[in-house]
Amino acid sequence: MSAISLATLASTSMVVLHTPQTRLRVPHAPRCFFPAPPETEEKPFCYGLSGNNFPVLGGNFDPFYFTYEKSELEVMRLREAELVHCRVGMLASLGFMVQENYHPLFSGAGGTGLQQISEIPIAAWLLMTLGIGFCEVKRLQAGWNPEKPSFTGELREGYKPGDLGFDPLGLKPTDPVKLKEFEEIELNNGRLAMLAAIGFISQEATTGQTWGSA
Repeated sequence: MSAISLATLASTSMVVLHTPQTRLRVPHAPRCFFPAPPETEEKPFCYGLSGNNFPVLGGNFDPFYFTYEKSELEVMRLREAELVHCRVGMLASLGFMVQENYHPLFSGAGGTGLQQISEIPIAAWLLMTLGIGFCEVKRLQAGWNPEKPSFTGELREGYKPGDLGFDPLGLKPTDPVKLKEFEEIELNNGRLAMLAAIGFISQEATTGQTWGSA
């Protein structure tokens, strides 16, 4: 799902497409070399969500048309999935880098992640399951329509993807422009982190060694 979300919503800037029915906006934006669903004044790409700033592709990026003819709630659900995987990817990539030399909670016996999974105690699995389950329940309560099943359902009307009300340090800006910048920062780092985590896992599976010893 993370690869789908990344391919769906990773983009850089508004692309210019003209149809005989509607004049499109952003007349001088660069054209992406990949195809993407057309946008109009009434329906901008991905309904105007943050994330249209990927610095390589040069335009709206949705070559498989995952967002084509999707409702706003369906596109918001894709963004919710992307943000979840972005945040997990950032934690995962940070974990890969830190635990090589600093592991106060574990034995430090070494080995790849796949090798160490079998060594995790049952009590630790229980604690992780409870922690992940608690986070998922809070996320579902915050954003998902309780009248629909969670796997086939939809987000609540008015819910902004990723906004779980968790900001203990008060970092969330009140200015809309600054908030958009923060959203772009999180998305860019999250997308990079998903690729980094895939790289760590692939490297360990291929070489049988951790990144620090390969």
